Amino acid sequence: MNFIERLTEAAHRNKSLVCIGLDPDSQLMPRNRSVFEFNRAIIEATADLVCAYKVNFAFYEAMADGGFDTLKRTIRYIPDGIPVIGDAKRSDIGNTARAYARAIFDNLNCDAATVNPYLGFDSIEPFINYRDKGVFILCRTSNTGALDFQSLRCDETETGSHALFELVARKAAIWNKYGNIGLVIGATYPEELKIIREAHPDMPLLVPGIGAQGGDLALAIRYGIDAQSERIIINSSRQILYASANDDFAEAARRAASSLREQINSCLP
Repeated sequence: MNFIERLTEAAHRNKSLVCIGLDPDSQLMPRNRSVFEFNRAIIEATADLVCAYKVNFAFYEAMADGGFDTLKRTIRYIPDGIPVIGDAKRSDIGNTARAYARAIFDNLNCDAATVNPYLGFDSIEPFINYRDKGVFILCRTSNTGALDFQSLRCDETETGSHALFELVARKAAIWNKYGNIGLVIGATYPEELKIIREAHPDMPLLVPGIGAQGGDLALAIRYGIDAQSERIIINSSRQILYASANDDFAEAARRAASSLREQINSCLP
């Protein structure tokens, strides 16, 4: 079963387009829990409410000791029926990219990864060659600094002027020979999300920016779903993980995830 099939199955089973980002921040977590204990409690409380989990490597790489082991233990603890997105944003020359791909897909056994397209096709090809895995290319990210480059107009003599993020999406579509490429599009830029979905109706979209970053959920759903009201992954991290800073954090996370699922489903046609 490939990534898209696993994602679709989980979304149907749990009636959910919610992805929870397992991004442990020691400044926000309860003081009496280890990172793995915290993640385990979140997973146990929410596994029937999500279509995927996303692990942001930065939070584990920043740990003084044992971060990689905690990352591996967390991924292994996620139930088999829930796909795991390794949010690593990797990119490098081909030889190094192959090592990154092996680390994420073979060693950690993630079902998908986020990658940066700035170095071009040969930096992403090793990920794409894992045909059963998902590859989410950064296209229109949710941060304010995205405006520095992603909205720049690029002149093309035959097709006119396009924003850089549009050209990234077009390249991704060309590279998508195995049907395993998706795009990262922030909910904080709904008009750009609409442009990408209209141009690429079948491509899966990973949509961060809901919650703490202030993205418009209703617009993200309206503009981001495909013709079957699918192929969109709404990620939320801080809003769910830190719904409570007390010992009831897992119960609070479940309530927040359930509420987000209900809000999303209420926006579906």
